[in-house]
Amino acid sequence: MEDTVTKIWGLLTLYGLRVVAAIVVLLLGRWIAKGLTKVIEKVLNKKEVDATIISFVKSLTYIALLVFVVLAALGQLGIQTTSFIAVIGAAGLAIGLALQGSLSNFAAGFLMIIFRPFKVGDYIEGAGVAGTVEAIQIFTTQLKTPDNKTGIVPNAKITGDNITNYTMKGTRRVDMVFGIGYGDDIDTAKSILEDLVANDNRILDDPPVKIAVVELADSSVNFVVRPWVKSDDYWDVYFELTENVKKRFDAEGVSIPFPQQDVHVYQHKEE
Repeated sequence: MEDTVTKIWGLLTLYGLRVVAAIVVLLLGRWIAKGLTKVIEKVLNKKEVDATIISFVKSLTYIALLVFVVLAALGQLGIQTTSFIAVIGAAGLAIGLALQGSLSNFAAGFLMIIFRPFKVGDYIEGAGVAGTVEAIQIFTTQLKTPDNKTGIVPNAKITGDNITNYTMKGTRRVDMVFGIGYGDDIDTAKSILEDLVANDNRILDDPPVKIAVVELADSSVNFVVRPWVKSDDYWDVYFELTENVKKRFDAEGVSIPFPQQDVHVYQHKEE
């Protein structure tokens, strides 16, 4: 009887400490994993990352850390974790090969979170689609086109192509060209353009507006007009300034040439 009690006590002493150590590792590791996920959530919230991505990154980070903690706890019990790691690695490889396209889209989305080439609300052009960013999701980015269509673009296609962000800088230059006839006075036309630009409060003073003769074309003398505006005012200024130039040119007698063709008819006398 005494030998049995001694053996049981020896086993409890040996494995009891391991069990306690494993429990401590498990509880402490779980607490650290929760703390790290909260830190990651705060960082992503400060960077104004989409809520869907924040939730996914939190879950993925917590699960990865928890797996590491469980393996560490099993190691404290004396269980060989090499086989577990091998099984997890093989499963991860198989899943990675099966979901190669989806994983590339996820990785691209994660890169967009880090480097932030655009954010929700920006007007961008990428992968052949232009529109306002509505959502940056796990595998895709959702864009709203100017004609109110929804474009869903895989993240890998956006990051693998050129991205033009029209909103990031806050200001844009409006490039416009107006032509007058060769018989019209250049100074009069330029004065009209300068007056229209000066009286538009949406046009910024800095950088200064550029108005100059840019080309002596086949049938017109072309002026380039390049005012700077806020990104939100771009199209309003473009449309209204075009209309106002036409009205002022008509009122001031400045012609706007249009393509013409002269047809010459020859008659041959019959012999």
